[in-house]
Amino acid sequence: MPQPAMQIDPSLFPHLSRLVSQQLAVYPEHAKLFDRRFGGESPEALAHLEWLARKVAKLTAGAEQTFLQDYRWLCDRQVEEELYFRRTGRYRLDTFSQAYEQVYSDAAYMTRYMNGLLMTQLWWSNHTSVMAFFRNGYLPSLGADYSHLEIGPGHGLFLALAAEDQRCRTATGWDISAASIERTRHALESLDPGRMPDLVLQDLFASPTAQFDSLVFSEVLEHMENPRAALDAIRPLLSPGGRLFLNMPINSPAPDHLFNVETPSELRSFLEDAGFSVLEEHLAPATNQKLDQSVRKKLTISCAYILERS
Repeated sequence: MPQPAMQIDPSLFPHLSRLVSQQLAVYPEHAKLFDRRFGGESPEALAHLEWLARKVAKLTAGAEQTFLQDYRWLCDRQVEEELYFRRTGRYRLDTFSQAYEQVYSDAAYMTRYMNGLLMTQLWWSNHTSVMAFFRNGYLPSLGADYSHLEIGPGHGLFLALAAEDQRCRTATGWDISAASIERTRHALESLDPGRMPDLVLQDLFASPTAQFDSLVFSEVLEHMENPRAALDAIRPLLSPGGRLFLNMPINSPAPDHLFNVETPSELRSFLEDAGFSVLEEHLAPATNQKLDQSVRKKLTISCAYILERS
């Protein structure tokens, strides 16, 4: 039976129950959202959330209050961006240089931003749903003895899952930022996937010649000033028969988002025009929203795809 957030059974879901209580102590205004968010979840969904909460607990160990406070800070930033988006119908920034000047070059800002984003993996149902799709849908679809690359691995959760997979021969992460690589390395050490993926300072547009059987590009395309060029650079990185897991939120204003389309069908066409075939599509509306209403009202939808080269 569905249960309200405040009654998540701590004997069954101890990590989730504890983190929910801690977040509400920091952000009591979220109580109603959490009641709807968790009250309607099935036991299977709560089990997945408990699995994810254990991962988050490892990543926040010793600094839980900082991460919880930074999540509240992130929500305030998101409200500002949402108001701009609703007034103008567009994202606030247009170029990478603007994003670098206003966001990426500010180390303190970026730390709070990334801390808050980690907590969204639990608190925002669209993020949780995409993680479940990757774990239960994408990884099992791959063949044995696959080579794996993630571009922009961030919090390391997706990359750690691939590294844990016994069928994964090699796991690699690329990023253009040395600071981001060190942050991912620290996260992976906390998650302890059993083996440390190779983390490489690598620019996607620097004509790398390697090929991979599996490639992850999650929540990166919306940060691109020229997203088609990014897809053109990714396509030759896939080995024959290789698969791409691509995840992009639409109508999702954020301090550093540049690229948007208004509907999932537009994004799907964009990907197909770039030379990819859609094997499977997973659409996850924002927390406590329905998909049809989200399409109609241009609300946030996380769009995840399993793709292969056409």
